[in-house]
Amino acid sequence: MPRSIWSGAISFGLVTVPIHVVGATEDHSIRFHRYHLADQGRIRTRKVCELEDREVRSDEIGKGYELTGTQIVPVTDEDLRELPLPTAKAIEIVAFVPLGSVDPIRIGDGYYLQPDGQVAAKPYELLRRALARSSKVAVAKYAWSGRERLGLLRVRDEAIVLHAMRWPDEVRDPSSLTPPPVEVAEEEIEGALALMDTMTRDDLEGDEFRDAYTDAVADLIEAKREHRAPPAEPEQEERPGQVLDLMAALQESVSRAREHRGEDGRAEVHELPGPKKRATPRKAPAGKTAAERTATKKTATKKTPAEKTAAEKTATKKTAAEKTATRKTGAKEKPTAKEKPTAKDTTAKDTTAKKATARRPAARKPRSA
Repeated sequence: MPRSIWSGAISFGLVTVPIHVVGATEDHSIRFHRYHLADQGRIRTRKVCELEDREVRSDEIGKGYELTGTQIVPVTDEDLRELPLPTAKAIEIVAFVPLGSVDPIRIGDGYYLQPDGQVAAKPYELLRRALARSSKVAVAKYAWSGRERLGLLRVRDEAIVLHAMRWPDEVRDPSSLTPPPVEVAEEEIEGALALMDTMTRDDLEGDEFRDAYTDAVADLIEAKREHRAPPAEPEQEERPGQVLDLMAALQESVSRAREHRGEDGRAEVHELPGPKKRATPRKAPAGKTAAERTATKKTATKKTPAEKTAAEKTATKKTAAEKTATRKTGAKEKPTAKEKPTAKDTTAKDTTAKKATARRPAARKPRSA
């Protein structure tokens, strides 16, 4: 059981709930010490008085507020305890608000509030159930470590949790960090939403939410302790180069997310339209799928066997007629469209044919027996 770090009470109107404050989280980070490389001696920070140039004990150290470089106003722990604050020993609830109205950037570390004894059990349970049924959170003020703080009380399972909150003036204005105005197409927003859908989870459990860095450091320390080589670095997934097309990046991200979850890798992100306005597509007939529409187009384009036979017969008759005309005139076959002769070429061919006919000798009569 974690130790109590503060004791007091929750002030809820005229209701008082004595409580202990215990830590709600644990830090599992691996911590390192500084040491001397020559002999592995620990390097420690010592508290030294600047005027006397000597190390001082803890009971010789106090705290105060520095007015100038030479004048300090001492303030003791007893002075702070005697401050006239109603929140010095109580967590005073000042309002109840919806959780969605609280900016998460103002919420800090969490602490469990434990009822102090049997007397506090009933008012503690009363407050817990009221918070759970109202779906609201309580905003409270309390004083720790010499300063008044703002807190948020909410329900987690069977316990009440206190979150430290920052005052409004402690949150910096982000207006100077915002990018210049840009245009975002509706297709890009839909692509981002599609990627969000593929990455949506019902919980935060799994290897994706494991502290891989701490595990790697622990393996490294164990390997060095056993005087063996540290574990080999796992092969990193090859990442593509910089993608300038935002829609292409979204398309690829959706496909990878679905493949990682064992789903069909095909994404449903529409491509971003170009600078020219695209024509509005005609609506497909009701009751027909894309495959049926494609098959209909193909069927309309193809000819039936009867049509094919008729076309072939016509082409054959035409070819025979052209050949007969060619034999009669002694000219060549009609050239194709790509080899269509010019007027000059036709005149030259006709002249050559006439000359050849003139030079041709007359046929001889056969001799009689």
